[in-house]
Amino acid sequence: MFFFNKNRAVLKDLIPDNHIDIHSHLLPGIDDGSKSFEHTLGLVQALQGIGVSQFVTTPHIMQDVWNNTNEGILSLEKQTVVELKNNGIDIPFRAASEYMMDEYFVQLFQTGELLTLKDNYVLVEMSYINAPIQLYTILFDLQVAGYIPILAHPERYIFYHNNFEEYVKLKRVGCLFQLNLLAVVGYYGESIANAAKELLQKGMYDFVGSDVHHSKHIAAFGDKVKWKDLSPLKEVIKNNQFFSIQ
Repeated sequence: MFFFNKNRAVLKDLIPDNHIDIHSHLLPGIDDGSKSFEHTLGLVQALQGIGVSQFVTTPHIMQDVWNNTNEGILSLEKQTVVELKNNGIDIPFRAASEYMMDEYFVQLFQTGELLTLKDNYVLVEMSYINAPIQLYTILFDLQVAGYIPILAHPERYIFYHNNFEEYVKLKRVGCLFQLNLLAVVGYYGESIANAAKELLQKGMYDFVGSDVHHSKHIAAFGDKVKWKDLSPLKEVIKNNQFFSIQ
């Protein structure tokens, strides 16, 4: 067992130079991620150390939990960029959002503009307990409104693990998939790692994200990937170059 583990790759070693991270919680004091600018600075420096050179950070917008607004997020983005520059970090650092797909989200995209990762690509999530009753209606209406949904961490929705056809259905209706990188080292548990592996092997992921909230997430990048066939993972990691602004 030790022999096989010894020959597995460390996750951080798979992150290429000039990587673009499209899912994180680095804006200070706005959600369950960074608690202060000092915390943000440490997380950004650590991610730079493993190859990240551009950030699209994605604070939650979730009614009655994280009641963030476009104005508040963009204002904090500007402040954070200034503070990063004051600390010698002058790199692309933009803010979008990770939207919970609920009735409030529908109101947002029907009455105003969403904060997107790039162009019309928007990061969405759902409850870890169950999918929204109107999930496919929401996805249809979102696309009618001109957006392309990228579903954050599909491997973490345990209610789909025994019904893989639901993943297939989501792809068929135009939903892109974003892998949480820490899933491949087993950070979220064995069943989630197994789901990630199957989704990777079936070529269902489009992009990856760190979903970094705190220093424990950073430390987990030093863990080893749970399997030896890295080709599908490496290919999906490369896809994040799509979000480069240079």
